[in-house]
Amino acid sequence: MTADIPTILATSAGFERGRRGNFDIRPGRIHHFAAELANATAAPKICVLAQATGDPDTRIGAFYAAFAGTKFTVSHLQLFPMPNIDDIRSHILAQDVIWVDGGSVANLCAVWRVHGLDEILHEAWQAGVVMSGVSAGSICWHAGGSTDSFGLTLRGFTDGLGWLPYSNGVHYDAEEQRRPKMHELIGDGTLPDGFATDDGAGLVYRGTSLQEVVADREGPLGYELKRATDGTVTETPLPTRILPVYPN
Repeated sequence: MTADIPTILATSAGFERGRRGNFDIRPGRIHHFAAELANATAAPKICVLAQATGDPDTRIGAFYAAFAGTKFTVSHLQLFPMPNIDDIRSHILAQDVIWVDGGSVANLCAVWRVHGLDEILHEAWQAGVVMSGVSAGSICWHAGGSTDSFGLTLRGFTDGLGWLPYSNGVHYDAEEQRRPKMHELIGDGTLPDGFATDDGAGLVYRGTSLQEVVADREGPLGYELKRATDGTVTETPLPTRILPVYPN
């Protein structure tokens, strides 16, 4: 199944974590919601992309473990050291949901462009495959955002895919540099007006318009960021719907 219109779910939310470390994960509410957006709640096909961290085998293995025994059929597209799928286009177009993991958004977009994956993903988006992801997997669809791709001090990233003509701020409440850096980058014109998400929140775009903000628990919010003529930035909290608990 596919979404009725091109849909992007750009988030600071992700897997539910257990007590046994970074690889003890299960699908989060956000993944179930992505399947819902794709009209594929019965047996959703989800393909995970982890180029933002260089396609590490351990991380990819954790994704398969996370979805094991659930209603999801999981696959992955690996580009390091070479593609693991011969016909990438056919595989991507056959999915219900693409989930893009976090890491370096600068490296992510560069690698996608080298392989022509940006064009394939755009075709799939237009065909109704839901594009989704967390952190770098959120910023990538936008014009840009703040990033630690270049070091521990956040910098502006302006080379996103640009399907969504806005800036995107992630981890807005969780990392102290995020909020002031987004205000700075929008205020000085480096980035356009845009939207931001606290950890646990996600932005739902239908076409290129923001439809709603969702969260996987009480508390996280989405925000609209707008530059005034004097360079100040107005931050407006947006109504945020809490997602239900979905059965795995």
